[in-house]
Amino acid sequence: MHTTKRHYHQAGRSRLRSILLLVGGAALLSAVVIGMRRRSSKTVPTQARLISETEMREHLLKDLPVTERRLDLAGVSTSLLEGGEGPPLVLLHGQGGFAAMWGRVIPHLVGSHHVVAPDLPGLGRSEVRAGNLDARAMVAWLGELIEQTCAEPPVLVGHSLGGSFAAHFAIERGDQLQGIVLVDSGSLAPFRPAPGALAALVRYIRRPSPSTYYRFSRQVFFDPDRVRSEGGERWEALQAYHIDRTSQPSVRAANRQLLRRIGVRRIPPDQLRKIGVPVALIWGRNDRIMRFRIAEEASAHFGWPLYPIDECGHVSSVERPDVFLDGLHAAIAEM
Repeated sequence: MHTTKRHYHQAGRSRLRSILLLVGGAALLSAVVIGMRRRSSKTVPTQARLISETEMREHLLKDLPVTERRLDLAGVSTSLLEGGEGPPLVLLHGQGGFAAMWGRVIPHLVGSHHVVAPDLPGLGRSEVRAGNLDARAMVAWLGELIEQTCAEPPVLVGHSLGGSFAAHFAIERGDQLQGIVLVDSGSLAPFRPAPGALAALVRYIRRPSPSTYYRFSRQVFFDPDRVRSEGGERWEALQAYHIDRTSQPSVRAANRQLLRRIGVRRIPPDQLRKIGVPVALIWGRNDRIMRFRIAEEASAHFGWPLYPIDECGHVSSVERPDVFLDGLHAAIAEM
């Protein structure tokens, strides 16, 4: 009898422990899930609220002191932003981008320069109607852009892929330029980004979405939370438009061709030595796409002045526009 009672007591305690473990485990799992949701809501942006491509672009261009127009240039129906008076300044954006990426610096440049900012061929709203997307074709396109928009030789400011364009043009047609400014530029060295940056870029290009864009932005910017906070509504529009453009089959195809044929191809040093106009470098010290040592080595090798930007990643005109403008004005003053 006593043995039976002890058996029931032991069985009851065993069941009680099982119930407590089950309840405790469920509570722990619930806490983990809630925590993950809270962290997710703090870090990964939700789907952009802007719907149409037109609305996105309107938000991006709102209050910018430029006009938007379209030119047929070397087989490319080219969308461009233009404004201001003075010596011409041509701004060439980077891989997967568009002219409005320069939105944080354009208002500070149009007071002293005639600013021309095109969507590169096949990107943004520019449409390739004929021909190839290789270095020779891009030199021809850029030559026609300058002929139709600049009354005198301009300074070319090229960021990333746009820097590759600027370098190729300076090699072939330097007599049409006052100088070039290469900003975290491609083609100066072998393309060897940080592994995490490359993985985030590939994931974003394959599946453009707010979450993959967010992860990519954490590799592109030194402090993406600050960029987002300072950008406000315009940042939301920029993110939404970037995702929209990257999702378009024609843009994806153009992006692949431009990167493969121009952006990730190194220009041999003997070709770079042919550049006969002044060259300056502006570079983020914390760039994980085009490492800062590329700028240091190019500056030492070719004697090009280097304007480094502390606490800055790959897109200094977006992340540190004030310091970028200081460097740009100093570079132009020496040309």
